[in-house]
Amino acid sequence: MSAVVITGTSSGIGLATAVAAARAGHQVVATLRDPTRSDALRTAAEAAGVTLDIRRLDVTDDESVTSCLTDVAGQYGTIAAVINNAGAAHLGTLETDGMDALRRVLEVNFFGVARVSTAAMPYLRAGKGRLLAVSSVGGVIGQPFNEAYCAAKFAVEGLYESLHPVAAAMGVRVSLVEPGAVASDFVDHLGDNTARLAASGPYRALLEAYLARTEQAFAAAQRPEDVADVIVQLLADPTPPLRVQTSAGAARFSGIKLADLDGSAVTSLTSTWITAAGDSPTN
Repeated sequence: MSAVVITGTSSGIGLATAVAAARAGHQVVATLRDPTRSDALRTAAEAAGVTLDIRRLDVTDDESVTSCLTDVAGQYGTIAAVINNAGAAHLGTLETDGMDALRRVLEVNFFGVARVSTAAMPYLRAGKGRLLAVSSVGGVIGQPFNEAYCAAKFAVEGLYESLHPVAAAMGVRVSLVEPGAVASDFVDHLGDNTARLAASGPYRALLEAYLARTEQAFAAAQRPEDVADVIVQLLADPTPPLRVQTSAGAARFSGIKLADLDGSAVTSLTSTWITAAGDSPTN
């Protein structure tokens, strides 16, 4: 029996996808960096009446990635799909973040995807499998105080869009999944905004406005289970698209970029996210 490998399954989209894929009949290998954080995953699987093969995989560690995929292929014979979901949230701006923070975000959110995808390709070629990455509308439209995160997601989009025809020639289907706001503890991992505001210096007023706007956006966020359903549908689609948005709102938002040749529509919109009512952006 072939396996579906999913990274970052301790919570949120990864957890929901592992359960939904197992419920759809897939043999799911649910991976996470720290196996001691698997309680929620095990509880959800038990409640759904499904069995998961839970394993350690740290997307920032070459040996961890290759060892896990080698063991999975050895046990199941074929890897039918690899779903790159592991990621880390981050808020900040370039001047106050510094290069170390930028590297940390890229290491998990971009190089982690590249590392897993590289190691997976020989197995996916052999089985004519699927390679998916959970990206974001932030991989299409850059957003204030998300320079590092959006840079990583832009890079994932460029990586997979470029890889798509090459992988297809080898029988491997490549897809990007682009959610908007999702109600999960992903954003909770951003940490204490009080400390963040104190450290933001001249950007404090802008960050306060952004945080207020973001709280409103996440009040109407999509459920992780809804995103998981889209991913499971992609696994069953004989001709999956390169790019799929997981909600009508995400599709509308991403569509702004596709029709915005000079960038003015995007930046006119996102500048309103960091100004209080009646204020104008400063130069």
